[in-house]
Formats: sequence, structure tokens, C-alpha cells
Amino acid sequence: MGSIKRSFANNLSTGGVFTSSAITNASVTGITTLANAPADGITLISSQTASNSASISFTSGLTSTYKAYKFVFINMHPIVTEDLLMTNFSSDGGSNYNVTKTNTFFQTLHLESDAATQLLYDAADVAQSTGFMQISRDTGAGNDESCSGSLTMFNPSSTTYVKHFISDINSYKDNQATVRSFVAGYGNTTSAINAIQFKFSYGNIDTGTIYLYGIK
Repeated sequence: MGSIKRSFANNLSTGGVFTSSAITNASVTGITTLANAPADGITLISSQTASNSASISFTSGLTSTYKAYKFVFINMHPIVTEDLLMTNFSSDGGSNYNVTKTNTFFQTLHLESDAATQLLYDAADVAQSTGFMQISRDTGAGNDESCSGSLTMFNPSSTTYVKHFISDINSYKDNQATVRSFVAGYGNTTSAINAIQFKFSYGNIDTGTIYLYGIK
């Protein structure tokens, strides 16, 4: 029993507080709920991984549980080179992706050779469009090329306000350039948005994973 006491005491500070080394994944058993855990934070809801997929749709998870939802794109790799990542929203559970949208779009570019840089407003913006909306610039289809980034939607379950969104995506293009796309706007509907779809403009999604998080 003396060795147990000494081991316990070694995990306490002089003020009687557990040290950081005292708590590990294996040190405490039987806990299923932390009563005083903070309510804020980000929670993984679901994820989907493409495999030569025409599109990826999230038809569940967008509810009133969270006030903001964040989609994170990891290495979205197109079949067709110079392809563009697109999205559209649904208010009928994914039967139709045709929410009216207005946005702004600007981009930055820098070549690996440092021969050119660019900052410009992009005509890929939309005004009251129900079609799919571009959220990235050209992404190459080379083995090491892809795009990654995120799209955040705010309060999609609201039946009072339009649905604001912001996306930030970086693409690797032509094996020589980084191109960052900034898009922001709103779905011009007071109906709840409850589904969202992502696809490339010209061809299938070869590989890539999209994570859906809820933010309180």
C-alpha cells in the first residue's frame, strides 16, 4: 500500500493539484460523461471520402443543434486537370440543389519560380444564381496536385434570415502555382438549408475527404 500512496503523491503538485502527467488515456476508467466539460467547441459530425465520385452530398447533420457548420476539404483531387470545386445548397433534404445565392470571389496567386504574383477580384462570382457555385480556382490533376480548405455556413436552420457562408480554399495548379480562393456570400432564402453537395465542374472527384463539424 505504501508504494501506491507514493505513486499517487508523485502525481500531485505541492499545492495538491494533479500534474499533467497524472491524466492519460489509460489512467482513468469508467468515465462516460464529463459533467463540467465546456459546452463550446467544435464537434465532428461526419465525414465522406471520394473514390472517383461524381459528387459528395451531406443530407443529414445540418440541424438547429449548432449555430455554425464547417466543412473541411482535405486533398480534393480531380480527375480532370484545371478543375473547379463547386457547391450548392438544398432546402428539401437533397431532392434539389438550387438555393438562390449571391457572393463575392477574389483570389491570390504565386508561382514557385517567383516570376508572378496576383491579387484580383474574380468574375466567378454569382448574383442571384440557383446553379452550382464555384468555390475554388483551377486545381491540377497531377499525382501531387489537389485543393484543401474549408467552407463555413452560419445558422442554416434559421427560418428568419438569409444563410451566410464563407469559404477559403487553396489549390495547387500546373505543378507550379499556389492559388487561394476567397468566397463569401449568402443563400437568399429564409427556408432552412438542410443539405449541401460538392463536386468538380468538369469531372469526377478522384480522391479527397470532406469533414463536417458543428460549432457551438
